[in-house]
Amino acid sequence: MDKVRVGIIGCGGIANGKHMPSLAQVKECEMVAFCDLIEEKAKAAAKKFGIEGAKVYTDYKELLADKSIDVVHVCTPNRSHSFITVDALEAGKHVMCEKPMAINSAEAQKMIDAAKRTGKKLTIGYQNRHRPDSLFMKQEALDGTFGEIYYAKAIALRRRAVPTWGVFLNEYEQGGGPLIDIGTHALDLTLWMMDNYKPKYCVGTTYHKLNKDTETGNAWGDWDTEAFTVEDSAFGFVVMENGATINLESSWALNKRGSKEAITTICGTKGGADMLDGLTLNGVRHGRKFTTKISFDAGGVDFYDGGNSDDPAFREAKLWIDAVINDKEPFVLPEQAFAITQILEGIYESAKTGKAFYFNEEK
Repeated sequence: MDKVRVGIIGCGGIANGKHMPSLAQVKECEMVAFCDLIEEKAKAAAKKFGIEGAKVYTDYKELLADKSIDVVHVCTPNRSHSFITVDALEAGKHVMCEKPMAINSAEAQKMIDAAKRTGKKLTIGYQNRHRPDSLFMKQEALDGTFGEIYYAKAIALRRRAVPTWGVFLNEYEQGGGPLIDIGTHALDLTLWMMDNYKPKYCVGTTYHKLNKDTETGNAWGDWDTEAFTVEDSAFGFVVMENGATINLESSWALNKRGSKEAITTICGTKGGADMLDGLTLNGVRHGRKFTTKISFDAGGVDFYDGGNSDDPAFREAKLWIDAVINDKEPFVLPEQAFAITQILEGIYESAKTGKAFYFNEEK
């Protein structure tokens, strides 16, 4: 194919902030169709990012009917991820779906089943894997630097940065708050570093402690106290089938000093690493403890034409389009994203019941 023809479904914040600017830098693709329930958003996206004559839709099924479209990016609220993705796969499109994969594991499974049934590629937008520090840590894990990773902490904590636009505060549309929004990124990084996608059970707590606050000091202005129906914080304790343990911390508004978002700490039998203050490795060598901080100040080499290879969003888009062109596995496998959805769902369920949630066995 000369160019991969891409259709965008959902022309809101994440499409404008990540997907479309990144795809615009990938010379092997062109954006040919844009869909949004608000037609003006789709028109604006088409004007800014589309090829000449790019089509605009308000009904995503009309976009999917265009047989010339090869790839669809699903950038809609969480609740619609599953059915739009399934419809797109059934229409013969490869799909990049924004994170989280779906609002629950049953919906995520439908997406995997559709990908297998149609033979089309499916990936999920976990762009934090593509950060230079993440890639360096992953290579160290692959090299055996850490040995067996048996404890980790997934961290996504904001002091006061509740998103006040779109449907972020709407539990029905999103399926949850900071846990499913930013906790999902931290959990993806952690599971990826551990190469462990088999949870056994989890215990979770969610909090609605600050939802009704006014004069909040929020980064994006005071939130609507009536609209804020999702949790403001959520925490989970996860035990994997091999006995490894993960602590997951997520919050949009927590009274703590500083913010740390989409980072992980891992501890193994030979060494460990954390992203608390840049990427730092630790271990024991010749009987002495050591700590090494990795520098990324020098800048990386641009491995790809047309964009900065250190930009996670560009690297995500570039590798995704390359996977389509060259029939490779996507960088983020749908089965990996499914495990993340499973764990998020388990933490929410545990928080509701006050009991441990067990995966894949009698509860």
